[in-house]
Amino acid sequence: MGRRATEIRKGNVLDIDDDLWQVVKYHHHTPGNLRAIITMKCKSLSTGGWKHIRASSSDSFEVAFLETRKCQYLYKDEGSGAFVFMDQKTYDQYELQPDVVGEDMPYVVENYECNLTFHGEKAISLDLPGSVVLTVIESEPAAKGNTVSNLFKRAVAETGLEIKVPLHIDVGEKVKISTETGEFQGRSNT
Repeated sequence: MGRRATEIRKGNVLDIDDDLWQVVKYHHHTPGNLRAIITMKCKSLSTGGWKHIRASSSDSFEVAFLETRKCQYLYKDEGSGAFVFMDQKTYDQYELQPDVVGEDMPYVVENYECNLTFHGEKAISLDLPGSVVLTVIESEPAAKGNTVSNLFKRAVAETGLEIKVPLHIDVGEKVKISTETGEFQGRSNT
């Protein structure tokens, strides 16, 4: 379905030259009484590359139809390096390549239920929540009385993700981590 450039919004996925591009930044600028200029910064969902698009208000783009499915992360295929996920309803397995989801995988533990985005029958991206709960497997020992909240130490989560945690956090504790910034958000009771 074709949409005019003025109807495109941040987050839309465009089908350009048989590749899917997600609009990361969108700016509509009308300088005085001149024609409108629309600039978009897009990220390729297949390669992870970037593209800047400059369009006029009369240009149209093909918006891709995407579907989200609940899937479970199974394992990393050591041969191909791909991450394998399983659809919770059909039990079909899908692979996502490291260049597409590599920076998101340190937030995902095995058997974790997450959402995958599909274009047709092809999995194209992993949708993470705003935060995840991970278990600390390595850190300096917590000393009694270390409850100052603005001092941090290095710790390693169960996925291998290196994080900064307050001094009172010890090995075996579950912590809430932001998937956008990688920062410690607090202890978790789950």
